[in-house]
Amino acid sequence: MQTEKAEKENGSAEAFVALSDFTGGDTDQVWRVHTYAGTESLHGLLIVNFVPQLTFSAGDRLLVHAKPSPQWWWAELRGVVGYVPARYLRLDAEEEDGSTEDPWQDDEYFGIYGSLRLHLEMLSDRSRTETYRQVILSNSAPLRNKVVMDLGCGTGIISLFCAQLAQPSVVYAVEASSMVDYTRQLVKQNGYDEVVVVLQGRAEDIELPEQVDVLVSEWMGNCLLFEFMVESILLARDRCLRDGGMMWPSSAVLTLVPCQADSYYAENMAFWERPYGLDFTPLQPLAQKEFFTKPKFSHLIEPSDCLSPPCDVICLDMHSLQVSNLEEMKGQFHFCVEKSGIFHGFTAWFTVHFESLEPGGATVELNTGPNSEPTHWKQTLFMLDRPVRVNAGDFISGNIVLLRNPIWRRHMTITLHWSIKGSTDDTENHEGGTKSFPMWR
Repeated sequence: MQTEKAEKENGSAEAFVALSDFTGGDTDQVWRVHTYAGTESLHGLLIVNFVPQLTFSAGDRLLVHAKPSPQWWWAELRGVVGYVPARYLRLDAEEEDGSTEDPWQDDEYFGIYGSLRLHLEMLSDRSRTETYRQVILSNSAPLRNKVVMDLGCGTGIISLFCAQLAQPSVVYAVEASSMVDYTRQLVKQNGYDEVVVVLQGRAEDIELPEQVDVLVSEWMGNCLLFEFMVESILLARDRCLRDGGMMWPSSAVLTLVPCQADSYYAENMAFWERPYGLDFTPLQPLAQKEFFTKPKFSHLIEPSDCLSPPCDVICLDMHSLQVSNLEEMKGQFHFCVEKSGIFHGFTAWFTVHFESLEPGGATVELNTGPNSEPTHWKQTLFMLDRPVRVNAGDFISGNIVLLRNPIWRRHMTITLHWSIKGSTDDTENHEGGTKSFPMWR
């Protein structure tokens, strides 16, 4: 019955082509589809029918009968119906013409890093840059005569720190963008061209004359993984780092906290209630879609807006992490609300650690959270569709899923599932929710 209704609401079926392979069968995903579809709710419990997901291969042609959510569609393949992930499909009318956009968007990506504006922002971030300087300085003795690779070196600042503060035998400064021409000039201008060898190319293509003892890079993006430069780091590690070599950063953690965001909510949602004495509330659904559908980068959360202590939800060991692990990452959270307030959403940030080259040496940390010196990453805000009042003692539990886009490889979708359990019988919060945030496709 639900399928027939959806077909009538969405008109005739549309033909789509699968962009890549997909294996169906995850009933948990189907549960989420029904959540988006607005399934009848009874005391916070969803009433659903479990239905299959289709399995298909790249190039298969599917008929899409309904689009109950932006993420999952109801489709048919060779007489079998089921849910399919929308991001795996394109309209059949979009014929391949040989000029398909690069899924890595390298021209755009490296074009941005070839401009000075972004390097000014990064070099002006003293917390970020001084952390890398401190890593080199605190390891200056064990770096002596070592072979170092600085991947994605940009202007070469980390390579220059190595040459200036330690005595490595050589530093291979690798950069794929056009900034590399200026990096060579900077290395020579500062008198380190006998130590720093600047190479242009992608990590996947570059060939070094020897294995390296240390692979250092500043690869982190918003929510730690956005842009997925980390894949290049892992490929370079497997090809270029000697057995027992060191990765800097050595580990990374994504942290989450439930939060208030009063000013952001007021600016973008509450504003439409009575501007200039007029009722503009019909624009609130549009505001919700425009301002709250995607995460807010460069958010600065005040520590006082954290409703509970934060929780580490994703932990990466850079020595053992595999490229295949990047496709989907999951984490759990359980927060105990410490003060009553309005639960507007979640805020995320990351921390990376740099192990010492010396046994027992101190680990250096770069923390981008609200209790540390601000960085150019700041934090990332994920707004709920509807704010919820919570009380001290309430519990917010759930999980987070980072799902890499199978087509646009620098992008991902972050899905948050949460439930709120009130601490007292008179608490209104016995509810939960699910929301997916594309970053950006």
